[in-house]
Amino acid sequence: MNGTRKLALGAAAMALTVGGAFAVSSASAEPAHTRQAAATTTSWAKISAGGVLLGGQGVRGVTRFGTGRYNITTTSSLVGCALLGTVNTNGGDDPGPGSASILVGLLNPTTLFVRTATPSGTGNAVVDSDRPYSITAIC
Repeated sequence: MNGTRKLALGAAAMALTVGGAFAVSSASAEPAHTRQAAATTTSWAKISAGGVLLGGQGVRGVTRFGTGRYNITTTSSLVGCALLGTVNTNGGDDPGPGSASILVGLLNPTTLFVRTATPSGTGNAVVDSDRPYSITAIC
């Protein structure tokens, strides 16, 4: 093989290598069967400390059944969704300063259990306390 042919073959190999690299980098490295659609918010609610629904989407109702304990019924299944809760000042009835916590869990496909607490209460304060909060389910 003469020098010109070697040079031409080398250039062709380099062009294929470079072209191949570009083709691979422009395609998704993730297999098609593992791609998922973007998450969307299906339900959210703003709830007062007394259990009154102040606003929301995809929520049928709220039941306060004890100090700091609430059930929220939704219009669709939340199985497999990310559940988020935040204690805040919805409705202006926040009981005051101090740390506060919230627990959000799924009782069944369309019912959330929410527990709010104020673990930094003073004296003989009960940890469970009625706190205003917001919840969001991202599916």
